[in-house]
Amino acid sequence: MIVVVKPGTPEEEVQKLAAAIENQGLKIHYSQGVDHTILGLIGETQTIDVHKLRSNHIVEKVMRVQEPYKKANRAFHPDDSIIDVQGNLIGEGHVSVIAGPCSVESEEQIIEIARAVKASGAKFLRGGAFKPRTSPYSFQGMGADGLELLLLAKKETGLPIVTELMDMSQLPLFDEVDVIQVGARNMQNFTMLKELGKIDKPILLKRGLSATMREFLMSAEYIMAGGNEQVILCERGIRTFENATRNTLDLSCIPLLKKKSHLPVIIDPSHATGINWMVESMSKAAIAAGADGVMIEVHNKPEEALCDGDQAITPDEFNKIMTTLKKYAEFEGKVL
Repeated sequence: MIVVVKPGTPEEEVQKLAAAIENQGLKIHYSQGVDHTILGLIGETQTIDVHKLRSNHIVEKVMRVQEPYKKANRAFHPDDSIIDVQGNLIGEGHVSVIAGPCSVESEEQIIEIARAVKASGAKFLRGGAFKPRTSPYSFQGMGADGLELLLLAKKETGLPIVTELMDMSQLPLFDEVDVIQVGARNMQNFTMLKELGKIDKPILLKRGLSATMREFLMSAEYIMAGGNEQVILCERGIRTFENATRNTLDLSCIPLLKKKSHLPVIIDPSHATGINWMVESMSKAAIAAGADGVMIEVHNKPEEALCDGDQAITPDEFNKIMTTLKKYAEFEGKVL
């Protein structure tokens, strides 16, 4: 349930109303819009006397919300959320580019790539230290040593780093990581999501291979319900009958998620297609559809990559793509 307070209502009156609602066993999510204060009621709202609430002199209107997700719901938070990562904004009016290799392989590799993507305009460096692989015989990442190299690249370039957390036992190693990525396989690891709700750090949540929009948003809700509302949604392709590409990029999720939720939405065209020459066109399509950013795999020697070389582009190719994406962002009235 949502209670919209009339413009100009004194804060003490709002707090008085909120206290009366909380006394009925409900929690309140506050959202301050341009003109209105919105109270999102969380809990068993069937006990609320809607007619009595509407008769309150400071209440403009009362609406029931059917969706089970509340904090991630745009109805509770009409304005787009903007995530600030060291002055780099992800959200309304910005197209954020996260770029880097699938896996950190060496100091030389990650430093060279970090310098290149920064020079081309990327605002974040991605790189896997711990890698979830389908086969137990595939390269599993460098682990803690890979994290150290990512931090070295961050120190060298100033780029905030984005990397995946596979297990909560690894969390102490992530103190200096700027954005924690939850991979598609962990999207419904509810124990992990609850724990990430307790920390003060942005979480990039990837959509699961077969997750519906509702399931995706409910996973975001798990994090937000714990108190951490710095959630970034990432579409990385879903599993369908089509096997010409690695996955199927669900571009329709962008306007759907933007309509249902206030959270930023970014697209990973590299994992979605698994084909490097498709990255540019899918990135352009994502921005045209309203995405708040893209995550692109870049490798200085894709043919020698230890992981997913087929979907990685070279630094030169990335630079050309960035030139094009800037034009698309400008056309959409955004800054890249």
